[in-house]
Amino acid sequence: SAKAIPVTPQVRAALGLPPGASSLSPAEMIRAILLAPVDLLWNGGIGTYVKASTESNADAGDKTNDPVRVDANRLRAKVIGEGGNLGLTPLGRIEFCRHGGKCNTDALDNSAGVDCSDHEVNIKVLLDGLVTGGELPAADRDRLLASMTEEVSELVLRDNISQNFCMGLSRSDARSMLGVHRRLIADLETRHGLDRALEALPSDAELSERAVLGEGLTSPEIANLLAHVKLSIKQELLAGDLPDSAAFAARLPGYFPEPLSVRFGAAIRRHPLRREIVATTVVNEMVDYGGISFAFRLAEEAGADAADAVRAFTAAVEIFDLHSLWERIRTTPMPAAVRDELELETERTLDRACRWLLAHRPQPIAIGADIARYREGVRTLAVPAWQPGPLAADLLRRSRGPIDRGAPRDLAEEVYLLIHRFSLLDVLDIADITQRDPQEVVALYYALDDRFEIQRLLTEVAGLDRGDRWRTLARLAVRDDLYGSLRSLTIDVLTITEPAESAAEKIAYWESTNRPRLARARSAMTDIFASDSKDLATLSVAARQFRGLVGTGDSGATVLD
Repeated sequence: SAKAIPVTPQVRAALGLPPGASSLSPAEMIRAILLAPVDLLWNGGIGTYVKASTESNADAGDKTNDPVRVDANRLRAKVIGEGGNLGLTPLGRIEFCRHGGKCNTDALDNSAGVDCSDHEVNIKVLLDGLVTGGELPAADRDRLLASMTEEVSELVLRDNISQNFCMGLSRSDARSMLGVHRRLIADLETRHGLDRALEALPSDAELSERAVLGEGLTSPEIANLLAHVKLSIKQELLAGDLPDSAAFAARLPGYFPEPLSVRFGAAIRRHPLRREIVATTVVNEMVDYGGISFAFRLAEEAGADAADAVRAFTAAVEIFDLHSLWERIRTTPMPAAVRDELELETERTLDRACRWLLAHRPQPIAIGADIARYREGVRTLAVPAWQPGPLAADLLRRSRGPIDRGAPRDLAEEVYLLIHRFSLLDVLDIADITQRDPQEVVALYYALDDRFEIQRLLTEVAGLDRGDRWRTLARLAVRDDLYGSLRSLTIDVLTITEPAESAAEKIAYWESTNRPRLARARSAMTDIFASDSKDLATLSVAARQFRGLVGTGDSGATVLD
């Protein structure tokens, strides 16, 4: 109601006002607060206070606040947090981020409240059923609810912290993933009715412009995409039988606070929303740790549906003990950018292991059986990465940067060794096929890897431009060809040699019986390694030359029951 508000020197300094400013009208004061040079601008009010510079006040749809509204490109805050709804227009958030600010969406910033409400509703549905059925006295209901307040808070915060780690990883990798995000958005449009304009997601033309500028999706756009991905995968899972699978039976009691899961396990298993709860927890875990595009990329690369992706993810995570590694990465003090780098590296092995399980195991994946088949061997077999050679060189080269920037050496080396442990899946299959000891097989496998410089070729493949979908699939085909040929060659060598022989003796004997093929391949490989440019065509030829060393072409594709 005041016509003018006095501006003290302290207020003038805090709001970054011109030296001569001595008073402001109420509307001018609110605009000055919105435009203040601060770390955090927290919006908890009702109304839309920020729009994009390309929008009119009418576009904001909040006539009451037209006099105080500001443009996003004028904001001087570093971060915006939203405790209210629609404090910024969707385009305003995007403009703020493209000008260097940091914000998510109001939905993501308020997601803990939604999660808390979901827990509350699901708990009350359970308790009301218990009261009606006579299993819980009505007088005890409210006391039981109140006693679980802190544990519900912990469950909700755990979910939201995990989701925000996913957001951080997605922001750090947004530029390189722009092509994948473009295809993912198009897929959501086609299969799930996503409306780009309504969700303020960029058009194909805008995405092409971002690619030229070297930009990826902004944080608000990633937050929108994350929400739609989780919803679409949940819908697909609920349409099938995966939420009823015994492999996910523990998810249901794990959702509820301990006083309920311990006392009322049978009632929880009868919960009317049990399938929805299981589907939600499974999807949250897979997307938060595997990444927003995880299931979509498995669909592109391996023809997997949502249930296939969940099964592969669940088995791979357990086989490689990734939850323990992720916990260490997320709780060990180090710069956030380095933490992101380490976790993104673990996703390479996760992606590769999931594709392997989808290609080499009977489908649908028998989660428990495959975990039992591979887990112990993967965790106990030694990979010779500390011996002089290409594995050691690769491990040293890739882990040095994160270590220099603050990652603990032991953790960084374990993370960058993980991709070399992926091959143990093949090693364990080879041991089963040939009926040989896994320790013998692993020694020979990595000796052949060293002898024929497969790691050197795989490193070159990893450095190829991802480009569009077809170049990505071509890269994967070359990599899979190299792994498959190494698998087949190991079987060939084992077939004609004795267990008592060393790996070097086995290789020497095999080479003595395959001199013509070996000479041709080595000549071609020498030329390839001497080449300055190793593009997709060059590496495809290299993979073909290596495949030519194998006596039989079908052992690499064996599927075991």
